[in-house]
Amino acid sequence: MNKAFYCTAAELAGRGLTDLPEELVSNKHLIYSSPATLDFNSPGAKGFGVKRAGLCIPGAVMLLVAPGCCGRNTALLNELGYNDKFFYLLLDDTDIVTGRYLKKIPQACQELREPLDYEPSAIMICCTCVDALLGTDMERVCRSSAEASGVPCVPAYMYALTREKRLPPMGLVRRSIYSLLEKQERVRSECNLLGYFTALEDGCELYELLYQAGIKTVREIGRCTDFAEYKAMSRANFSIVLNAEARAAAQDMHERLGIPFIELTRLYRLDKIRNQYRLLGQAIGAKFDDSLWYDSAARAIAEFRESFGDVHFAVGECMNADSFELALALTEYGFHVSEIYGTIGERNFVYLKKLAARSPETRIYSNLSPTMLGYERDCRIDVCIGSDAAYYHRDLPGIPFSEEEQPFGYRGVELIFRRLAQAIREHSEVKV
Repeated sequence: MNKAFYCTAAELAGRGLTDLPEELVSNKHLIYSSPATLDFNSPGAKGFGVKRAGLCIPGAVMLLVAPGCCGRNTALLNELGYNDKFFYLLLDDTDIVTGRYLKKIPQACQELREPLDYEPSAIMICCTCVDALLGTDMERVCRSSAEASGVPCVPAYMYALTREKRLPPMGLVRRSIYSLLEKQERVRSECNLLGYFTALEDGCELYELLYQAGIKTVREIGRCTDFAEYKAMSRANFSIVLNAEARAAAQDMHERLGIPFIELTRLYRLDKIRNQYRLLGQAIGAKFDDSLWYDSAARAIAEFRESFGDVHFAVGECMNADSFELALALTEYGFHVSEIYGTIGERNFVYLKKLAARSPETRIYSNLSPTMLGYERDCRIDVCIGSDAAYYHRDLPGIPFSEEEQPFGYRGVELIFRRLAQAIREHSEVKV
């Protein structure tokens, strides 16, 4: 069997973003859904795929309009408590060839209300690549369905064919999620956090920094307990975008509701986090004192280095971080990154170039390359970050770092080093 394909950071930086090897470009070859990434790449993903994300609106239900092959994996989400949220309109060959199923959707939306003992706040109509290929006008279908059912209907596009496009499915579903918000009078002391489907980790300093700036109410879709709280998000004076995939949603809210937005990036380099908070303060007219959290994160890094010394990492992409930004942070803190399993794009190529200057021999693999069938470790790796990295090195200590509570800022840095230290100690105890 051939060895898994990789390039070093120096080689990729030298070639440039437009000349990446085909093995590292997912639309240039067959996609290998390895066990390392299956939870995140499959239609039944345990993370937030389009189907689960569309149900973030409190009280919403979903009608999945799809052939049986696309709908069957939805049953995997039942174990997460969604068994009474999904309804199905399964398509046969004749439906797809003639398009007759489009007339069935409004009726299905009306009928799905009958078994419910509550009034759904919205019906998310989830469509698949069938409608992408047919060019279905889902906005029109949703309007007809809303008239028939008496419930707002919103499209959720599960279009795998568009994942390489400017607005991929996870960007589209974020825009759909906030599309039911209606214009209200804005309140100066309120803001929204957009980007994730769950809330930030409770200890994140961003909440306290916003309170320092006079913000009394911070709303997130992941903390909305009912539809009224969700609707109150349209009162925000401004929004903070924490994930670039929510940019289209924020732009739509700006145009429809008059809510401006500021964009922040999840980072793991302390100096960049501090600078980003400084710029946020300038934008909203506040001066933040972040020294408490900065010092706590710096102390976690120092204690990890003192305890474990010269550590070599394998960094995956199935986690709450950008693989290349985190790898760059680790090298800046004096550690080594032997391997990265990640997808290179326009957003993170800048991190790769900086990483190449610090660690030119770091190997870059693609999880989606069929050559990963032949992966074998042949370099020093001490600890892994990411559930995919942990799969490749099951004999080593590691952390998945993919919990649903979202790490951010200094708190994210502290969490990752505290959890790494715990994982190494526990692994050592098991070996003894």
